[in-house]
Amino acid sequence: MMKAQVYTVAKIFEGEIKEADLKLEEEELPPVQDDEYLVEAMYLSVDPYMRAYAKNYTVGQVMIGIQAGKIVESKNKNFPVGEIVVGNLGWRTYTLVKPSDDYFIYILPDVGNLPKSIALGVLGAPGMAAYFGFLDICRPIEGDTVVVSAAGGAVGSHVGQIAKIKKCRVIGITGSEEKARWLEFLGFDYVINYKTTKDLAADLRKGAPKGIDCYFDNVGGDTSSTVMQLMNQGGRVSVCGAISSYNAKVPLRANVIQPDIVAKQLELKGFVSHQFRDRWMEGLNQNLRWVQENKLKYRETITDGFENATRALMGVLKGENIGKALVRVKASHVEHESVDFNNALSKFKKFQGHR
Repeated sequence: MMKAQVYTVAKIFEGEIKEADLKLEEEELPPVQDDEYLVEAMYLSVDPYMRAYAKNYTVGQVMIGIQAGKIVESKNKNFPVGEIVVGNLGWRTYTLVKPSDDYFIYILPDVGNLPKSIALGVLGAPGMAAYFGFLDICRPIEGDTVVVSAAGGAVGSHVGQIAKIKKCRVIGITGSEEKARWLEFLGFDYVINYKTTKDLAADLRKGAPKGIDCYFDNVGGDTSSTVMQLMNQGGRVSVCGAISSYNAKVPLRANVIQPDIVAKQLELKGFVSHQFRDRWMEGLNQNLRWVQENKLKYRETITDGFENATRALMGVLKGENIGKALVRVKASHVEHESVDFNNALSKFKKFQGHR
């Protein structure tokens, strides 16, 4: 029998995640039967929502998560050996997929020379969150001023670039100078480091002298209250996440924003990327075209080794990643990454030094 490594929930998360909260175990997989296929994990997606969903976990369950993997054995004609698939397979090194499983699994389209890891970033759930969450909910108009929080992450950096494609003014809020420089490289018009600013509202007024039309909210808390108080009449808010509260042991308090919502007739809508399943390939193909046209750049923070997955998740929740956070399951999955932008920031720094 095939043996797989798998992470299970050892303890329901309280406050910051600890390595002991997840347990690395082995499980035996039965032989592949008719219409089934076996997937070997290549990359695991590491995302803040994994902490947000903790209240729904049960001890002993497999840790949730999306992965990109290769089909290594198959008795299903629609999923042949050698294809790269993406799906909600959880944190497993091998997964036996049955026809009755609801993993929302699909074959990755041809991405040319781009690394397969892109399947979990700009072409994965973060990319769909950016594409649909911004375009469908914020409905940007040319000339709008857009604010993006957690702008240095996979979703935020993507949203900002779509906003520039749509000819908007874009302000990014992030948590380090390195991330700030990265956002400037991506074309953000104004960047605020929330950890060093003395007055977020004053900085926002400076970056958005005509007010704010759209806000893509990844953080919640006081940051979002401050942004919404400065929005224009009829402003649109797309609520993607609330990372500022995920590790909190007690509920966070923030300024009351309902008077501004009412007076300015703001529109707020929350969403999850998988509500757009029926349009997934629309977003994937458009994001792929933008990458191929060099209109959409990305950066990945890759942790090597399946055994280091918990540490990677802990790092994401502390804001240690720039762009998409991934776990590369094996060293053998290292690819030729000739067309990605992992080295773009270092090049930008060299450019800055010669100005």
